[in-house]
Amino acid sequence: MKQVIVIICALLVLTATASAQTRKRTTKPKGTSTTKTADAEPAATAAIKTDGKTRVANQIKNLTTFLYLLGGVAKGIETLDAAAKTGQPSPTNEKNKAQLRQSFSDFRVGLDALEVHFRSTPELQPYYAKLVGTASGAADAEGQAAAGQFSNAGRTLIGVVGSLADVLVAMR
Repeated sequence: MKQVIVIICALLVLTATASAQTRKRTTKPKGTSTTKTADAEPAATAAIKTDGKTRVANQIKNLTTFLYLLGGVAKGIETLDAAAKTGQPSPTNEKNKAQLRQSFSDFRVGLDALEVHFRSTPELQPYYAKLVGTASGAADAEGQAAAGQFSNAGRTLIGVVGSLADVLVAMR
């Protein structure tokens, strides 16, 4: 009987020491302060890049819509200009030309602002090299429109759209 009691005591002691040696491991939950900082930076960078992509895409959409409409309007202006040379001046034609010139100017201003945004935002600066020159292309188109060369101005803006598309490809 003494042997049974000694064995039971030995088992109790071994069990107690075994449970004392195993400790519960506590792990940090996913999303501790160090992890949040590391994850927040790429998320912020991604948000800034997405905003940059959206701005470029909006310029492309606006320019392509304008270019689509410009073809017909330029043709109509040329027809009215030809009629004005034969003695039939059109006051609405001059108004249309002024509106077109203003549209070219607005695109140049918008592209200037886009270039400034990319140049002044550190996350977008790597893509600025692809974007630089789009505003000067729009300024060239604006000059052509001021000279009444609306078709040539439209062709110049097509080149600007191509440059903007290159920026989007680089930002993938």
